[in-house]
Amino acid sequence: MEEIDRRIVTLLAGDGRMSFTDLARETGLSVSAVHQRVRRLEKRGVVRGYAALVDYNEVGLPLTAFVSIKPIDPAAADDAPDRLSHLGAIEACHSVAGDESYILKVRVSSPLGLEELLNQIRTSANVSTRTTVVLSTPYEHRAPEILGADDDTSAEPA
Repeated sequence: MEEIDRRIVTLLAGDGRMSFTDLARETGLSVSAVHQRVRRLEKRGVVRGYAALVDYNEVGLPLTAFVSIKPIDPAAADDAPDRLSHLGAIEACHSVAGDESYILKVRVSSPLGLEELLNQIRTSANVSTRTTVVLSTPYEHRAPEILGADDDTSAEPA
């Protein structure tokens, strides 16, 4: 990916509603050039969509938790994401390495709501759970640092 495209993606990740005019000003390109590059990034699937960032306290979902799940029967099919997809309180499902199979990010209205959700998760997917309740979130939804081929931090220093 070209440096200018990385810059555009970083800007859009920070503010998905940034206008083409503002993107052009920040990148030094013309508005039409920025428009073409954004459309190309969307077509390539680099930019997959745009979303509103919600204040979960304001919509009645102040409790965030991470729920690690592990199948009760290790020989069972690995279909927990499919079995849990109907539960709207699950915001994200990540396959992970380690003792657990998946970590779920959930948002609920109360401790009682979390307890009910945990019961639904256990029943729906036949899993055991380990839960971490979030006390506060100093930051979230940060724009990524998109490295170029020359910026690879995994290379050993010369």
